[in-house]
Amino acid sequence: MPSVVVVGAQWGDEAKAKVVDLLSEEADVVVRSQGGNNAGHTVVVGDDKFIMHLIPCGVLRPGVMSVIGNGVVVDPRYFLEELEGLRDRGVTVTPENLLLSERAHLIMPYHRLLDTLSDGLKAGEKIGTTGRGIGPCYADKMARSGLRVVDLRDEKTFRARLELALLEKNVLLQKLYDHEPLSADAIAGEYRGYAKEIAGFVGDTEFYLSRARTEGKRILFEAAQGTLLDIDHGTYPYVTSSNAAVYGACSGSATSPKGIDKIIGVLKAYTTRVGSGPFPTELSGELGERLRENGQEFGATTGRPRRCGWLDAVAGRYVARLNGFDAIAVTKIDVLSGLEKLRVCTTYRIDGEVVNEFPSSASVLAKVEGVYEELPGWQEDISGARSMTELPEATQDYIHYIEEIMSAPVEIVSVGPEREQTIRRGREGR
Repeated sequence: MPSVVVVGAQWGDEAKAKVVDLLSEEADVVVRSQGGNNAGHTVVVGDDKFIMHLIPCGVLRPGVMSVIGNGVVVDPRYFLEELEGLRDRGVTVTPENLLLSERAHLIMPYHRLLDTLSDGLKAGEKIGTTGRGIGPCYADKMARSGLRVVDLRDEKTFRARLELALLEKNVLLQKLYDHEPLSADAIAGEYRGYAKEIAGFVGDTEFYLSRARTEGKRILFEAAQGTLLDIDHGTYPYVTSSNAAVYGACSGSATSPKGIDKIIGVLKAYTTRVGSGPFPTELSGELGERLRENGQEFGATTGRPRRCGWLDAVAGRYVARLNGFDAIAVTKIDVLSGLEKLRVCTTYRIDGEVVNEFPSSASVLAKVEGVYEELPGWQEDISGARSMTELPEATQDYIHYIEEIMSAPVEIVSVGPEREQTIRRGREGR
């Protein structure tokens, strides 16, 4: 297996974790390169379900090194809680199989607080943030006022940068939100404890990954969220605060684009979205509820019900062009079983004009009326299929239709949440 990036091809929640877990069996290293503990990656192993937030899915595979790259924002409290939770369930997580970038930025208590307070101030324009402090932390990173994991090694440096940050944050908290100021002493003491507990995991991930590539190790990059939530190319402002498309894997891990051999897009067989923002193919009523219940479409991080809708070919073509996918993994296609007819949005109509391209403006996207093509559904239970030939003809036709939309071959088809409920085209029967 070469160096592979796994990218979400919709608004996140595409079941990327299952694909990463599947491919990690053939990897030496699994890398998270952006996002934070706002991402929930669910992996089902037998009767066990693991929900990962910060730690890469690679820790579930013996012999695989997991790396949290420089582009990830890290809440050390949550990192330690997730670490303990995995260990309590019998998963081995040590500095021998997990490395945390010293260049990663730290989520601070004021980030979490400001995240919640600022979204509450937006009235009708709420983004639907998880309140984990992700956006404010990335904002400080870009403003060059953030604190990084490496700062924890020097108490004097950490304290000086913390006090400088609080000069601004406490004014915001007091004057804008009528909130009491935060104590530098309390925060410094709390993070001093974290520094000792995470020290063994911290290192130069950039050097480690460079050496791994030189040694010919197989590297798998695990993106968080999805391309339509990308800070630059998603449905701004209803987006995440990092680059969730393929280029985030490069900047968030110090990997040259030349070091990427293959890009796999993960596309759910229908579309979902969590939180606010325009959603052209959203279904309301009984059909939307059916998809939600059958697909268990509830956020892994927040538990919020996901909005459900038909597959959107306009968005699919846009995302495929941005990422340049070499292959596609189609997930949750089993959820569509039992539907007599399927619909795919092929173009948009905006103010009476037919539009083939995905709009840059969220306000324009909110006015979209979808133009649909109807396809035959299938009644059979496909969760036991292990090859394409075992799928109904209508299911195979739907997969071929997706290949046309995404301009790339479908190599992986997921027919259920468990590892073995997967078809890998060209590898059936292995």
